[in-house]
Amino acid sequence: MKHFLNTQDWSRAELDAVLADAAAFKQSKLGDQLKGRSIALLFFNPSMRTRTSFELGAFQLGGHAVVLQPGKDAWPIEFDMGTVMDGEPEEHVAEVARVLARYVDLIGVRAFPKFVDWSVDREDRVLKAFAKYSTVPVINMETITHPCQELAHAMALQEHFGTTDLRGKKYVLTWTYHPKPLNTAVANSALTIATRLGMDVTLLCPTPDYVLDERYMGWAEQNVAESGGSFRVSHDIDAAYTGADVVYAKSWGALPFFGRWQDEKPIRDANRHFIVDERKMALTNNGVFSHCLPLRRGIKATDGVMDSPACIAVDEAENRLHVQKAVMATLLAQHG
Repeated sequence: MKHFLNTQDWSRAELDAVLADAAAFKQSKLGDQLKGRSIALLFFNPSMRTRTSFELGAFQLGGHAVVLQPGKDAWPIEFDMGTVMDGEPEEHVAEVARVLARYVDLIGVRAFPKFVDWSVDREDRVLKAFAKYSTVPVINMETITHPCQELAHAMALQEHFGTTDLRGKKYVLTWTYHPKPLNTAVANSALTIATRLGMDVTLLCPTPDYVLDERYMGWAEQNVAESGGSFRVSHDIDAAYTGADVVYAKSWGALPFFGRWQDEKPIRDANRHFIVDERKMALTNNGVFSHCLPLRRGIKATDGVMDSPACIAVDEAENRLHVQKAVMATLLAQHG
């Protein structure tokens, strides 16, 4: 049984097929691919675009979405095996996943890291537990990666450049300041999909402390070897932006300081100048700018950048609806 936990588990041909289906869904909004089917959407963390796009996507294809927030409108869940459950959780994921799988045809999971111990968070235990115990396909709605955002991003770039072949495009994934340390999920995913599509990718960040986890750095190197393109890390803003075709911005916390965020804060605060602004974008090759949203204006990017014709962030956000419909339809067709 195939899940959609990250794009690295899917072949390039499979991803291309999903993107083609998403393009078709964008042209024809309604369908019956989920007629009589249902999906349980478990949100351990807040959401606006993800919840809206998944609920509407299921509806537009004739299906039904059940939204659950464990610990709020559903029982708190335990994920450790062998534990004596004398704390807050009322039931174990082993039962939750198996019971839900008797009710629904798909399960979506959104669960962010705890931001205390990266060696624990990087194991992605919540998502993997649902995949382990569920007898229906599981979809990652963002944990330590965000594969649905990856596909929406790829689709927006293909639309902008008018081609599915993005090889040779210079792609800059830039860290930006944020007053809080954020999840690395979107950065992990952007790095994964950009290298998978054969672009020349630069990871721009203030210091080596902000380099991503070795797993995703390794995926990037593997993807470059298989798909062409190139990958490098830079701490030089002007050099990275010069000639870029794509600038993708995201804030994230430095992994060496995981759980010790007060120690990291002075470094983060000293690099507010990584904001995406008009001066930096002028160095690009008439490059496009995007972001996964939500975005704090004046912090991650200026109003001038966000309101310019170069910004395709809203196009990318819209594409979440289309690619998720394609993912759901594909998984159901495979699972039968």
